Amino acid sequence: MNLSVSKLTTERKWRAATGLTQARFYNLVQPFKAAYTRLFALQIAERDEFALHESVIKTGEELLLFTLFSFKASLTYDLLGFVSGMDGSNAKRYQDLGISVLQETLADSGYLPQREFKDVAEFESYFYQHEVLFVDGTEQRVQRPQDKEVQQAYYSGKKKLIR
Repeated sequence: MNLSVSKLTTERKWRAATGLTQARFYNLVQPFKAAYTRLFALQIAERDEFALHESVIKTGEELLLFTLFSFKASLTYDLLGFVSGMDGSNAKRYQDLGISVLQETLADSGYLPQREFKDVAEFESYFYQHEVLFVDGTEQRVQRPQDKEVQQAYYSGKKKLIR
């Protein structure tokens, strides 16, 4: 893999590539590897024994670096694959894998925020101690479905031409 922790020689590079300091990254590596083992009942290095092709990412450290870098860089999958030495479809697979392991890691350590609430009362009780709450309302692009009924579920009505 073209991305390597050995190339991150300064704290500035660590923060630029992962959003974390080197110490925080390495504090996360062991719980990340443990979460991978729990999810898939094998260590990441053992995966190649069962794979048809040799894996580009061979260690938990590399998978964590790749996942955090993919968040930081916000590249398309094709470009992310190019930068990391794989094709775009494998970049997507590795990112999905890394996200699932990272979510498990954060949930186990108690740092994963609650994402769904059954009602307004539960939402209010979860955030009662906070005076200010920021909500990211950024619209995300969605591939337009071909089925006309399914299209209606994704129609926001925001893109109106004003004359």
